[in-house]
Amino acid sequence: MDGMRISQLAERTGVPATTLRFYDTAGLIPAERSPSGYRLYGRDAVERLAFIREAKRLGLPLEEIAELLRVWATGACADVKADLRPRVAARLGEAEARIAELTAFTASLRRALAHLDALPDRSGRCDPRCGLLAPEGEEERWRGAPVACSLTGEAAAERVGRWRRVLDGAEPREIDEGVRVTLPADRAAELAALAADEQRCCPFFDFRLHLDGPAVHLEARAPAEAADLLAELFTPA
Repeated sequence: MDGMRISQLAERTGVPATTLRFYDTAGLIPAERSPSGYRLYGRDAVERLAFIREAKRLGLPLEEIAELLRVWATGACADVKADLRPRVAARLGEAEARIAELTAFTASLRRALAHLDALPDRSGRCDPRCGLLAPEGEEERWRGAPVACSLTGEAAAERVGRWRRVLDGAEPREIDEGVRVTLPADRAAELAALAADEQRCCPFFDFRLHLDGPAVHLEARAPAEAADLLAELFTPA
């Protein structure tokens, strides 16, 4: 019976024999058996392993890779493309959602660091007055910020245009003191970056992102005297 022994396949591909055995059990790289019971792999095993390696690099779980391999083994390139594309798009959405979470977390850390740097050094024992951690309710600082935007003219118009593009297709819903929109999760990173830019020039806005599987929800609030400015950003073009 022709075929590569497991040690030969491992040496040729760099994939450990233990992994090859696992792949065989999972049905990813099926092996035949020699009369003496040794695993024997066909010529397509090397190509299968290359396919698995690239699919894993894209973050696909083994269950999805097994499904893809069945298409790859029996279908045309177009079939593989049609099956693979939505899976990669889903991984991209998940990655961008994680980026948005990290962006928000990074912003929280920067605020905490700036808060610490602004505190005076005290020689006494640490107590609640030290304020080493951001005081409770600090997320409400937007309520006390002056309603004044540092952007004017063309810069302000360009910012409104960015909001219109990222919010395209969304239907704003009124909430207490603001609006709420729901968008596909693949816009989360762009949405987080835009909200951060907006708050730097208009600190009286409050933005909150909530990731919800395939969707991202954005809540935007502003003081009553800035309601018109908030409406301008979230009014569909």
